[in-house]
Amino acid sequence: MRLSLCATVAAIVLAAHPASAQQDKAEQRAAAKFWKSVQAKCDATAAKPAGDLGVRIAQTAIREFHAFGGHKIDANGRLFHFGLTEAEHEEDDGGSSQATVGRLGWWEVMKYWRSLFGTDAPRSLEVRGYQDASSAEKESQAAALIRGSAAQLMSAADKVSDPEAREMLRESALRAAVIDTSWSAAFISYVVKESGVGRNAFQFSNAHRAYIYDAFAASVAEQDGSNAGERLYRACPLATRPRVGDILCQHRESKYNNLSDEAARELARKETAGPPEGRTIRRTHCEVVAHVDTGARKVYTIGGNANQAVTARKLNLYGRGLKFSAAQGHCGKGEWTMPEPADQLAHGGGHTQKCSLNDKKWFVLLQLR
Repeated sequence: MRLSLCATVAAIVLAAHPASAQQDKAEQRAAAKFWKSVQAKCDATAAKPAGDLGVRIAQTAIREFHAFGGHKIDANGRLFHFGLTEAEHEEDDGGSSQATVGRLGWWEVMKYWRSLFGTDAPRSLEVRGYQDASSAEKESQAAALIRGSAAQLMSAADKVSDPEAREMLRESALRAAVIDTSWSAAFISYVVKESGVGRNAFQFSNAHRAYIYDAFAASVAEQDGSNAGERLYRACPLATRPRVGDILCQHRESKYNNLSDEAARELARKETAGPPEGRTIRRTHCEVVAHVDTGARKVYTIGGNANQAVTARKLNLYGRGLKFSAAQGHCGKGEWTMPEPADQLAHGGGHTQKCSLNDKKWFVLLQLR
């Protein structure tokens, strides 16, 4: 009886496997057909000059970069100019005791947050602490994470009678919140909004995935003949010539580190049809295409919260079509030879250092439709 049952189960498995394999092949063919059609549409759009909106988005990003005074990264992925960061202010070499608030890094970041949340921005920004860490004297002491909002700390500060101490405490709360809360998506949302785009066309959000998946939805709608609405961007393969105003995105999901950019895009396309909570490419970062230097085969992007600043990055374009590639900033291996501390090596510590700040998991170009 047992042998008969095992034989039956084995027969079912063997019979089901070919069907499953055929289904996988059919899905692969459908995906290849879909992305081939998308690529054709993206290439047709890329062949046209950037429109007025694209120029405005690029110019807004450039203006914000210069206002912030952030970092510059070259095409090899090396930081060659270290600018202002989110927690700093620009020192006056003349010794002036005054400052323009626009030269305070945290104030600029709060400007982006206010664009999203208005005067309620402090309620939406998290501040983190660690239980009794401020009075701890030993490195080995455990400290539990504690969370609050900038608004809570500012409310406590308002009870201080001395006006200067009160102001310093309020600013410290905002500065801590800017450090503790990722603001790169707030920067993108600010740039797009300042360029005259409405909520019906762009998913303004504190998370890049909101507008990334919306762009994938636009590509799906364009291909199946449904209504893509007023969506501003479509999702294009990386092998698309970028134009000013486009947005270049990477993901930071460690579980997908081994996925190719093609596989990551297909995953996002599939997940677009499901509920938002089922979308697994969550940790992302995007930057605005600010300038394309066709002669030098370079593209300049600007992003927020890149190394704690508004940062301009130079990236490489390839081929006669000046297309982008996920492979950026390869500068060789073995350049960093300083050893790890002996105790860390003994416990398996240390990690592989990347020599290029452009070596990211780039996976999609959001193209202005």
